[in-house]
Amino acid sequence: MENTRVRKSTTDCAICLDTIHEKKTLKCSHSFCSACIDSVFKLKPACPLCNSYYGEYTGTQPEGTMTATHSWQSLPGFEHCGSIVIQYSFPAGTQGPEHPNPGVRYSSTSRTAFLPASEEGEKVLKLLRKAFDRRVIFTIGQSVTTGLDNVITWNDIHHKTNMAGGPQCFGYPDPEYLFRVQEELRLKGVTQDD
Repeated sequence: MENTRVRKSTTDCAICLDTIHEKKTLKCSHSFCSACIDSVFKLKPACPLCNSYYGEYTGTQPEGTMTATHSWQSLPGFEHCGSIVIQYSFPAGTQGPEHPNPGVRYSSTSRTAFLPASEEGEKVLKLLRKAFDRRVIFTIGQSVTTGLDNVITWNDIHHKTNMAGGPQCFGYPDPEYLFRVQEELRLKGVTQDD
């Protein structure tokens, strides 16, 4: 028989769905059983209801480099400024214990992404650098585009890999992109405030 219990009220823990025992209230004002939230935080230091981060989350991105250069070439929708070209590069390696198949090899890869060289673009670049240093931009898994396993893949932080062509081609113009990518970074615990 399936467990169909639901949270009855705010006096119930959203994790165990029972009455809250030894109440622990987070800064975001959500409350849980102390033991329940402590066990969740061992996996991911974020509120399970609103995803507000508490502490620093480190991902499983393999060793690599991130370089950014500025170009005079503008992006569609950002004709008033040049662009920022981000180059990610990863050598081939062997998966570690934090990866899906420890000991299995993965191949090298490189990716290029673009941001406008505007004030907002520079802000996003700093956040992407922070996310890269925390190992959350990439991971090892199955490629959505090729279906191959044990490869370096994007980790839910979307990048513009083309200068033009609009959202359907992963390019510009896309007026909401800088806002969306900051929200994706926030969901990984990367903000200006931390």
